[in-house]
Amino acid sequence: MSDLLQRLGLVPFFIQQLTDAGLLQDRLGRVTSVQRSRSTVVCGSGEKVVELSSVLRQSDAIDRPTVGDWVVLDDSLSRIEHVLERKSLFKRLAAGSNNEIQPIAANIDVLFIVTSCNEEFKESRLERYLALGAEAGATPVIVLTKADLVDDVDCYVQRARSTQTGVPVETANALDPATLDGVRSWIDKASTVALVGSSGVGKSTLLNTLAGHALTATDEIREQDKKGRHTTTHRELHMLPSGGLLVDVPGMRELKVADINQSVGTVFDDIELLAKHCQFADCKHETEPGCAVLRAIEENKIDRRRLANYKKLLRENALATATLAEKRAQGRAFAKVVKEGKNVKQKRTKI
Repeated sequence: MSDLLQRLGLVPFFIQQLTDAGLLQDRLGRVTSVQRSRSTVVCGSGEKVVELSSVLRQSDAIDRPTVGDWVVLDDSLSRIEHVLERKSLFKRLAAGSNNEIQPIAANIDVLFIVTSCNEEFKESRLERYLALGAEAGATPVIVLTKADLVDDVDCYVQRARSTQTGVPVETANALDPATLDGVRSWIDKASTVALVGSSGVGKSTLLNTLAGHALTATDEIREQDKKGRHTTTHRELHMLPSGGLLVDVPGMRELKVADINQSVGTVFDDIELLAKHCQFADCKHETEPGCAVLRAIEENKIDRRRLANYKKLLRENALATATLAEKRAQGRAFAKVVKEGKNVKQKRTKI
């Protein structure tokens, strides 16, 4: 194994796939950025800008390469022929769509959910990111930036911890390396970390400080509202000089969910545990007598906002999942018609 591939996070999970397929590592690379039909891939011989094979170009978005993917190139190292099975994938329902899943970052070990200690902080948004993170198969860590600009940072920490039982929370001044020991400890434990969060919360500044030099452009925060301006325009994987890899993800205006029913339960395990003690098995936690969830709200053990967001995510997920299932069924039916048409044509040719 080349030193570069090892630094890129190559582990036995991917090596075994190559071995099983009888492929050599000299055609293996990792996607560091994607620009429409082209991708930047780093392989053992260095960085390449490559195109997709015709098969991949015609495939669904979920099957096309995304940042963090391990891919197999053709003999000329100019085209991606195959995407290796992923060990994790952060994805969402594509913006402006209700029937297509968009892959955001693949093969990540830790997901930094970045928000700031100001009016940008919203528990419901964190819960949404946490549900998508649980579905991705990565360890979630909430990172609170701009902690130096508030006097009550502990209040923000407690609010962040309330979004999921046991979720780790780190605080940071993204401009001050001395405040990033907690954040760095997670990078040391992982091969690849993805930074997600709204625009202007300090993801790019955090990335640059961790790297020790400017990897991406940043803007100063606005004095009137302590918010930064969005600067990251595309997803990109960066290798840190000290080891580890970071994926910088632009702020996403739409963060719709699909196919995450179990992951919603992971984030809202407190509500689902209480629901087992409701008087009725099909309790909707609205006005039913003997509802353990409503009783917990009355006793200030659970916030009413949290229950409302739990229901919202379940409704949104159910609708999107049903739409996706319908699209998949239509795709299978179309493929069957095409196959039957080819069979008929072949029979006529023989006659």
